[in-house]
Amino acid sequence: MPLSEHEQHLLEQMEQALYAEDPKFASQMQGSAARARLRRSLAIGAGGVIAGLGLVVVGVATASVWWGAFGFALMVSGVAYAISPPKKPKAKLGAVAQDGSVRAHASAGRFGRASKKPKATKQTLMRRIEDRWDRRRHEGQ
Repeated sequence: MPLSEHEQHLLEQMEQALYAEDPKFASQMQGSAARARLRRSLAIGAGGVIAGLGLVVVGVATASVWWGAFGFALMVSGVAYAISPPKKPKAKLGAVAQDGSVRAHASAGRFGRASKKPKATKQTLMRRIEDRWDRRRHEGQ
């Protein structure tokens, strides 16, 4: 049974909130697509290293410095490609207000958080969800 449009929108909001709250955990939960990209980049990098090694051997066998230098450069670039982290698309983040509307998240810039509130006054995502759950349960009684 497919999700309704409203449910899909709520799920997207929850995903954005999770990514904003704990990006490391969210990136670990991405699943097989991220693993496939990692495997592909490792395979391409390994192929570059093997091809570069072959060119280095050809350069030594023919006494051509240029083939050896090109092979070495190909090996280094293959290793660099294999170990470089994948580029992630910039997620459009937002915060869910008490009434359920979404407001745009202020950019924190390059070196810090957007808000200057002390960490002690900020509620975690789970605490806000628990508070909402408790309010809904008490309203229904």
